[in-house]
Amino acid sequence: MKVNLSQIKKLRAKTKVGVIDCRQALEECGGDLKKAEKWLKEKGLESAKKRAGRETSQGMIEVYSHAGGKIVGTVELFCETDFVCHNKEFKKIAHELAMQVAAMNPKNAKDLLQQRWIRDESQTIDNLVKGLIAKTGENIKIGRIARFELGEEKEKKKK
Repeated sequence: MKVNLSQIKKLRAKTKVGVIDCRQALEECGGDLKKAEKWLKEKGLESAKKRAGRETSQGMIEVYSHAGGKIVGTVELFCETDFVCHNKEFKKIAHELAMQVAAMNPKNAKDLLQQRWIRDESQTIDNLVKGLIAKTGENIKIGRIARFELGEEKEKKKK
C-alpha cells in the first residue's frame, strides 16, 4: 500500500520515530495509524530486548528540585555513547525520571521502572525507557536514584 506524506507526518509527530520507520509501519498496517503506532511500539520493545546486554558506560546524573527546593529527586541514567547522552531526548527522559523520583519516592531503580509515569498513567517508566532505547538505538539503563526531602531525618528520629 502506498502511504502519503501527511500520514507519515501524523505518525511521526505522535511517536517521534524516524520517517523511514513510520513509512514502513504504515505500509505494513495498510495505512491505519493506530495499528502502525502499535506496530512501532512492538518493534521498539523487540529492539530494546536485543540491546539489553550491551555495556552502558556513558550517561548523566539529573537533578530535579521541587517545592522551592524542599524536595529533590536525582537519577543516574546510562547509555552506550557520549553522543547519545548529549541528545535532547535523552536529557528530557533523565529530567522526567528525576521528577518521577521526587514525586513518587521509589525505593530503588527496579521499583521506579515498575511505576506508572506521572505525566501519562497509561505508560510505565519501563516503557518510557524502552521507547528511548528504540529511538536512540542504544541500551539505556537507570543506575542509582535518590530522593531528599527537607526535614525528613528529623521526622524519622521522632518516630
